[in-house]
Amino acid sequence: METKRYKHLIIVSFDAVAKDDYDVIKTLPNFSEFLTKGNYTFDVEPVYPTLTYPIHVSMMTGKLPRVHGVINNTLIQPRMRRPDWYWERKYIKSDTLFDAAARKGLITAALLWPVTAKANIKYNMPEIFANRPWQNQITVSLSSGSIFYQLDLVRRFGHLFKSFNQPDLDNFVLECSLYTIKKYKPNLMLIHFTDVDTHKHKYGTKSNKVMEALKRHDIRLSKIRQAIEDAGISKDTILCLLGDHGSLDVEKEIRLNKLFLERGLIREDKKGRIIDYDVYLKSCDGSAYVYLKDDSNIEVKNKVMEVLDEFNKYYPNAIERIFTREDSVNLGFDEAAFLMLEGGKGYSFSSKHFGDVISPSNYKAVHGQLPVKHKTFFALSDKEVDISGVKKVTDFKKVFDKILGLKL
Repeated sequence: METKRYKHLIIVSFDAVAKDDYDVIKTLPNFSEFLTKGNYTFDVEPVYPTLTYPIHVSMMTGKLPRVHGVINNTLIQPRMRRPDWYWERKYIKSDTLFDAAARKGLITAALLWPVTAKANIKYNMPEIFANRPWQNQITVSLSSGSIFYQLDLVRRFGHLFKSFNQPDLDNFVLECSLYTIKKYKPNLMLIHFTDVDTHKHKYGTKSNKVMEALKRHDIRLSKIRQAIEDAGISKDTILCLLGDHGSLDVEKEIRLNKLFLERGLIREDKKGRIIDYDVYLKSCDGSAYVYLKDDSNIEVKNKVMEVLDEFNKYYPNAIERIFTREDSVNLGFDEAAFLMLEGGKGYSFSSKHFGDVISPSNYKAVHGQLPVKHKTFFALSDKEVDISGVKKVTDFKKVFDKILGLKL
């Protein structure tokens, strides 16, 4: 079956909405109507680690993290308590859907879509925040996206943006989306909502707060569909709804860097800041990378394995699996890592090198674990578009490419 081409493709990412939410989603009026009239699957595997940034880049490139280069949400910066994120387009080593659309001369727009800072997107308000004491949010955002577009949005809807807290943030993004659809009628639009993700992290996967967030998403969906009608582009527009990952409830977090510090494999200054390391655990929440400063140091590798063996004897259920570099070929995680650790049920990882080795988790739920544990969804407003080949998020690109007539 040949996929019908559309002039307008609007992609809405509902962060952390997944297969586990289907029983609720199908009872919500707007989601239910959309799924009934469209084509969908709730059996899509994300990529490993199942984090927002690697997954969204895989959607846009059709590549695994080890290929496209965005292998985590945050950068490896052991000396920083709050590391920077992979905010900018420069970190992506592959071609993207929005790059291809721009080359074809299509009008592109993005609102808080991950890894789009300083991207070639005509109307762009990227997801980025001030991460240094001397920075402020306005200058960081303006310098990373479309200046006049963002100033216009803030002037019109800034009163809704009281903080980065939810639902304030998504309410702001929604109004910006409706305005952009009606005024600019973009050929490709990327919208990222995080209401559900925020509340799953904070309250757990089945809390009433999450149910309320899903209901707010249902209303947001209704307003987006109405905006498409009001813009007069409904016949030429296909709307795509998707998720990136699920979430798993946790109670404890593992701080292996504390053990590495005690063994002399990490060094800190008098203020407790890391100044050097032989090995460093980089958290992916439900999983974790183990990096070596010198990959050829056999002695350090042996010490790391000794630490892990000893830890597993005391806490046999904390680490479910240990993957080696060879596993990255199929699983797709960063091949520069010495090891990849998969957390056990109820456990997450922290990069902290202080406190107890097993500490209470700061979150009620996390993601980052193996893709098979985080099946998500993909839905299109046109029932005739063939999505039988969509099994993983890396398959989205093929569908988008056909819809817009692009060749990546």
